[in-house]
Amino acid sequence: MDKYDLFDRNLLALSRVDPALSARLSAAETTLGCYRFVEGRRTSVPAWVDSSGAAHTLHSLVSPEREAGRLLSTLKDGQYVVIMGIGAGFMAEAVLSRGDTARLLVIEYDINGFAELLCHYDYVKIFNDERFFILIDSEPSIIENYIIQTFQPALYNGIQTLPLRARTDYDEAHFGPAADAVKSAIDQAASDYSVQTMFGRRWFSNIIRNLFAAEKQRGVFPPVKNAAICAAGPSLDLQLDNIAKERKSFFLIAADTALSTLLGAGLPPDAVISIDCQHISYYHFMNRLPPDIPLFLDLSSPPLLTSLAKNYFFFSGGHPLSNYITHFFRPFPEIDTSGANVTFAALSLAERLGAKNISVYGADFSYPKGKLYTRPAYLYSYFRRGQNRFTPAENFAASFLYNAKTLRRVKNAASWYYETQTLSLYRKKFEQKAALVNAGINAALGEGAPLTFSGMKTRGLNIQKDEPARLLAAGKALCGAKEFLSFYGENIDSLPLPEENITSYQRKLPETQRLIFTTLLPAAAAIKYRGADCGVKELLTSVKAYCLTELSRVLSVRRH
Repeated sequence: MDKYDLFDRNLLALSRVDPALSARLSAAETTLGCYRFVEGRRTSVPAWVDSSGAAHTLHSLVSPEREAGRLLSTLKDGQYVVIMGIGAGFMAEAVLSRGDTARLLVIEYDINGFAELLCHYDYVKIFNDERFFILIDSEPSIIENYIIQTFQPALYNGIQTLPLRARTDYDEAHFGPAADAVKSAIDQAASDYSVQTMFGRRWFSNIIRNLFAAEKQRGVFPPVKNAAICAAGPSLDLQLDNIAKERKSFFLIAADTALSTLLGAGLPPDAVISIDCQHISYYHFMNRLPPDIPLFLDLSSPPLLTSLAKNYFFFSGGHPLSNYITHFFRPFPEIDTSGANVTFAALSLAERLGAKNISVYGADFSYPKGKLYTRPAYLYSYFRRGQNRFTPAENFAASFLYNAKTLRRVKNAASWYYETQTLSLYRKKFEQKAALVNAGINAALGEGAPLTFSGMKTRGLNIQKDEPARLLAAGKALCGAKEFLSFYGENIDSLPLPEENITSYQRKLPETQRLIFTTLLPAAAAIKYRGADCGVKELLTSVKAYCLTELSRVLSVRRH
């Protein structure tokens, strides 16, 4: 077959997978000599030409198919496979021939080199496989985001990476960062999955029960110019005097954990934010929330909290069911909670309110001198209630601190603090968020881990052009909560079960059913974690049964 006919056939097949990439390839150069093609025993093999002009064969000249099979045998269980470098496609064919492969992502660089390969090898079978996708010349952030969006640990039994060594070793400048991006995506997906296994069912249960209160909420919040956010780190105790001096100059947003400290100091905040779905959140409000202070709640917050606040205000924090509700029940403001901690959410709220100057207090993200939280925090009273003559409250505090698996002691210029892997991750995410916020940010000096914002804008400097101020308000409900939940339950009930691999199943679902399916994934993670290992069909059956039972309970209570 003429090489240009082969190129056109490959391009046509690829256009069904990625039309944009196909268009880019149609304009690529195919005569730059990025590859040489060496005749092997039964077929030609591509050889990558490096910057010095040396050529490196990518496959065995004797039996490239057998070589691919040997490499495939090194894979552990993993239904999601990432291949670095495509070569002549032997590795991709071997992965797709494996019965339990659910998705294959190929990462390759040099659009012109890839175009040369399309002129010499037939990839039509690979490109036509619904499980296949390829990224060419993608930035690490694109790779990371793609894997985060498509890899769902509840659905795929693991993820594995296979590098085509003869390709990646001689183009480390591209494939090195790509490998780091893959690892970062896997780590983040694992972290997200861990949280979903703990709270997936609780999120679902809370969200559907909150809709009746969310249906009635009112309130519009005008933009603010100056804001301060208060976390509950031990350093907050040392910063209260400074807050008092500046109190009239900013809109004060308290993390729920810091509320009791601020009230005890006679510094009632202008707003409180809470994102924890656990019922233990109730303890933050034991000293009562003044009725005039608005309480911002994630839709997944415990329904009990609405009974403690006369002025509550729901927002969507990114849960797929919250997003679905925002589009099909009532538009709620979106607040970024991807940092997985309430201090991050407080910063996001200040950003959403349009603040151009933001001060940060109590954000230690560590345990300075072994202290856990600001003193009036509920944890201390919780420990005191459990103490007796043989086990004082200090024992509970020490156990809380020293049982942390990743605890490490860090010295700084003035003092020292304990840090855990989780707290360090929270701090890094907060720093990354702060660097992106269109505001001047000042972090008050504390005793904990110092906040360092790479490229962060300081107060009053380098602020981007002001965006139009937006009011913070929920939109009009499209229907009643009862009507919506009935409609949602019917859609869950009618969702078909997968009879094939999960990637093909998702692609064949209509858009409306794909959205419904996505709302079930966090609950699926929790159910899979607690149950016996099973296939996707059995898992989805269990998830549907759980969700329909919860919806039935909520609706039956409302009927009476």
